[in-house]
Order: sequence, then C-alpha cells, then structure tokens
Amino acid sequence: MTWTLEETWRITKPAISSRDGVVASQHYEASAVGAEILKAGGNAVDAAVATSFALGVVEPWMSGLGGCGYMMVLDAGSGDCHAVDFHTRAPLALDPADYPLKEEGGADDDLFGWPLVLDDRNVQGPLSIAVPTQAAGMAAALERFGTMPLADVMSPAIDLARRGLKVDWHTTLRIALEASGLAAYPTSRDHFLPGGLPAASVDQGDLAILENDALVSSLKQLRDAGLEDFYRGDLARLLVADLKEAGSRVSLEDLRRCEATIASALGASYRGAGINVPPGLNAGPTLIDALSRLAASWSREETAPGASACEAWADTLFDAYRHRLATMGWDSGKGSTTHLSVVDGKGNMVALTQTLLSVFGSRVMLPRTGLLMNNGVMWFDPRPGRPNSLAPGRQPLSNMCPTIVTGSPAGNVALGASGGRRIFPAIFQLVSLLVDFGMTLEEACHTPRIDVSGDDLVTLDTRLDQEVRTALAGRWPTVELPPSVISSYACPNVVQDLDGMRYGAAFVTSPSSAVAAA
Repeated sequence: MTWTLEETWRITKPAISSRDGVVASQHYEASAVGAEILKAGGNAVDAAVATSFALGVVEPWMSGLGGCGYMMVLDAGSGDCHAVDFHTRAPLALDPADYPLKEEGGADDDLFGWPLVLDDRNVQGPLSIAVPTQAAGMAAALERFGTMPLADVMSPAIDLARRGLKVDWHTTLRIALEASGLAAYPTSRDHFLPGGLPAASVDQGDLAILENDALVSSLKQLRDAGLEDFYRGDLARLLVADLKEAGSRVSLEDLRRCEATIASALGASYRGAGINVPPGLNAGPTLIDALSRLAASWSREETAPGASACEAWADTLFDAYRHRLATMGWDSGKGSTTHLSVVDGKGNMVALTQTLLSVFGSRVMLPRTGLLMNNGVMWFDPRPGRPNSLAPGRQPLSNMCPTIVTGSPAGNVALGASGGRRIFPAIFQLVSLLVDFGMTLEEACHTPRIDVSGDDLVTLDTRLDQEVRTALAGRWPTVELPPSVISSYACPNVVQDLDGMRYGAAFVTSPSSAVAAA
C-alpha cells in the first residue's frame, strides 16, 4: 500500500477591506493595536511602530528589541518611497577565530546550512548575538515620518506585557520545537520551560500566562526616557551588564555607535509597475534582479499561472540566487522573522520586516532586561575569504525583503514575509501574480507557490496542478510539501490601496496572523 502525505484541512483567510486603513501582521493582537492607532488619528508609520512593539510581546520568538530589521515607507502625498535601515552589525570585538569549523565537517540544521562551527557558536548562545538595532529603527521612523508621541505608540505593548504572554497551543508548539536550545540558558529555561517542560495550558479556554516583569520594566523605561536610552542610558548599562555576564562580545561602544539610516528606496520598473525595496545587504536588490531577468525571459503566454509560469519562476530564481550568493556581502561593494504591512486612510504605506533571525534568536534571554537576543552572527558565512564572511563591525547579508509596489494593475501594494531564504522567492511570485495575472489580493495570497532558495531543489506546493509538478520534476530535483502552520513557502502579510479602498491579507495557514481594519 502506498501512502501520500496530505493535510486534512483546507484553510482560507479572506482579505479585509476598509477605506480608513488596515494592518496585516502575524498576530491578531498586534494587528488590532495598529488598527486602534489608525482610529486614533495616527498614520501608517505610527500604526506600524505600535504594531512592531506589540509583536515583540505577543510573538517574542520572532522579533523584539533584541533584533533588527528594515522598514519601507510610502508617502502617498508626494509618492516618495523611503527605506529605514536598522540592520544589525557584528560586534566590534568579534573575532573570527572564535568560530572554528568542525573538523568532521557537516552542515548546521538551522536556516542556511552553513558548515558546522564548533559548539554551534554562530547559531546559538552568547557568541551568536549581534548588535540589537530594533529600537534605533523605530526611533528613526517615528521621528521622521510619524505623528504621535512615543508614549502613545508604546502604551499598548506595555499593557500586553503587563498581562503576560498567553500560552495557546501555537505558543506551546513554538517553545517545544526549540526546547533543547532554550534549556541551555538559565533565564530562557526558567521562563519558557517551567518545571523543565514547554509551557502549556491544560484548558485552551483558560490560558496560562508567562509573565516577564523585566520586559515590562524595559518598555516603561524606554517610554519614559526615550528610545535613545537603549543605547546611551540606564537601559543600555543594564543590557551590557547582562551581555557581558552571558559572554557576548556586544559592548557599550557597539550600542553607542548604533544608528538607523533613512535613504531613498532602491527603485526599478517591472512591466510598468514601480518596485521599491531597501538598498544594501538584504534581498531587495535580488528581487529587482530576479524581476528584471523574468521580464527579459518570459512572455506571459498564460492567462493563469501554469507550467510555463512556474518553470520561468524556477529558472529565474535559480539564476538570481546563484548571483546573490556568489557576489553579495560586505566585501562585495554591494550594498525568526516577522513581517507587518500597513496602509492608512490617506494611502500612506509601510512594509516592515523585523527579526531575531532564528526562532528565539540566540535562545538567550537576558535576566535584567527580559529581552530575547538575536543570533545575527549566523547571517555571516563562517568560511573565510568570501563576500559575506565573518568580520568585526560589519553588516551581514540578510534575507529581509520588505517591498512597496506602485502604479501596478493592483494599485499600490506593501508586502513582505518571514521565512529566511524563502522570503524573496515568495515576494517575487506574489508580485508576478498581482502584476502579470491581475489577481486580487485574496486570490494571490491563496495561490500555491514554489520555492527555490539557494540549493538545487524545487519545493512544490501539493496543491499545484499535476501538470505543473510533472513539468518541474522533469527538469529539477523536487520535493512536494503541503501548506502548513510553519510554512515551506514563507509567511507573507500584504496590504493594498486600490481605487480608494484599502485591503489587507494575512498569511493564510497561521493560527494567529490577521488583518485588522481601522
């Protein structure tokens, strides 16, 4: 008897519309926070910053003040698009010699499959921590583009932190999947593994709560003293004390030098639509490269995405990834993530991707500040002499790809995703579905996709037509996987401004992602 792997559910998540704006994020409580900010008169950036802080509380394994990211901002009045770069850097005291490759070889089982490093020092633990830049990014965005006081946009997150983290089944699943790593670090173990086991609720109608008083104090300190305190004030000194005791190389000098930058977006045209991405060491330049290749090589003969489109996507992604991994990095001269998108009632837009990198980042929670720290050092290639090799004080090549599309058949669209190397392939295909096939937002987000993300394999959604799967399997090694809660095809959240109406669509198969309307 032959068995095939099939999900037993068919999940849909309809797009939400409102003239006054929408917020799409990976957690319904965070989306609701952003929508309330819009209702209170805030603009898209105010709502995005508030949603960002809330996500750090209700989805702590994905992002937070211990992380980093990129934000894209579209000014509806001028049509200008800007990028806020708060990507992380390696500590100034980082020593590549601290990350020797294992003599027996092999590859890590985290996001990138790098050659194994002794004790997984680049993947988890104190030596995997890079400079936390999230607070700098929120400060820069709010000062330049926001309209509301910091206290107003932080208050909802503080209220959520006072209540504590609800332990629903998805929270338990996330903790259980990383339990062995969390167990290695005392504060992480005590918080997420009470009694030595993953936190769980006996009754899903009466959820247990994980309290983090240190996080509440940190958020209140930033609200009262300003986000600069994270880098040069009392909170900075607490943070460095925690980091030093843990064995991290991140110093007070690293924090003092930290700043976010704001620049014009890197722009290009794809079949008449404007593609706006952040410049620098992210996946935005690769998205533009891939769309340029697709426009030159594929004539769009189909009226719906079939074998021809999927083969063209795969060909393009293979070429773009080969170019990306061979050339991009700090030495090339080229420039567990979550994503949220916002559009307000005036058509201003934000696409914000923020991350700890791996799920639970370094797995290290700091006791005095209550912050989970990133493992941004893992973005670097541990092998020397490569464009993205380990080096002190440098930015690594990241996978974040917040994007704003303007003037397309779908109107203006802000989109992005979580999912490591799967992010850019997902955004690439969503742009094609909206621009090439004229799909609605809801149709595009429910259409099965492929994934090509740096190796020789094409991953196929089992919902694709058999003709498509056969055609791709005839050209490349393939694996077929169904959509799931933890997706093999990235986790996009998208908003749209079309004909005076604002739409939002959230990652379909997540139990917590949602769109909230103002």
